[in-house]
Amino acid sequence: MPFYEIEFPLGVLSADALEDALLEIGALSVTYVDRVDQEPVLEPKPGEMKLWRDTLVRALFDQSSEPVLTLHKLELKLGPSIAATARLRPVADQVWERVWLSGWNSMRFGRRLWVCPTTAPLPDDPEAVVVRLDPGLAFGTGSHPTTALCLQILDSLELAGRSVIDYGCGSGILGVAALKLGAAHVTAVDIDPQALTATRDNAARNDVASRMTVQDADADLPRAFCVLANILAGPLIELAPRLSAACDSGGYLVLSGLLRTQAYAVKAAYSSGFDKVDIASQDEWCCIYARRGT
Repeated sequence: MPFYEIEFPLGVLSADALEDALLEIGALSVTYVDRVDQEPVLEPKPGEMKLWRDTLVRALFDQSSEPVLTLHKLELKLGPSIAATARLRPVADQVWERVWLSGWNSMRFGRRLWVCPTTAPLPDDPEAVVVRLDPGLAFGTGSHPTTALCLQILDSLELAGRSVIDYGCGSGILGVAALKLGAAHVTAVDIDPQALTATRDNAARNDVASRMTVQDADADLPRAFCVLANILAGPLIELAPRLSAACDSGGYLVLSGLLRTQAYAVKAAYSSGFDKVDIASQDEWCCIYARRGT
């Protein structure tokens, strides 16, 4: 099915009212992007949608609706200024999952851990520990520095026969990696039902589902040798008592999803009870890993 896109600046329009109007006239999706690509939006509060000072709107339609008529309907709802700034362009029909994967290659983390697309050949490394993963509904393929830092630390830990918690599991990449590295059991936790579904699917794809428990964040946490949480600074600080209590004596806590500027506040929230606290960094991102005293 061929598509077309209407693109225009948000300006002073209300994002909520605009999205309602676009969906009402048949938009298949509405995307907001930074028009100048220089202003990061980080850590919104739950239910909050932060936008840029110069936001561009892209609305996708299929060709069953006439582009000129669609633009006219949009003018009637939002005013004639839309026509002066809007741009119409065709969008080719593609298998979007394959387009994404075409630019994503196998990646190594640490000494032996690899994350590979399901269609990629095995690494030419007899010691390789391979996690098979494709982009899906939930965040986490290893390409972002926060995930990469967690994977590198996981590769350095002695996980054989140990238990692990993956809090904010997303795609399940960290929990699956821990099991592939020899962990006996992983408890994967998330507030997003789509993340729980993606984690179950990826665990099954990697033949480790029998050793993983997938649960909502409201459920009780077991104690574990390693507690992983790749989320955001605010929730990490709020969760400090809960995540700290879940970490066994002599165990490890790995906290990521942080900018360098946020590391001090998060580190301070977890300083009690951990006798060794270190920070690993990549670009502007960092990961805190700590060992609980015995």
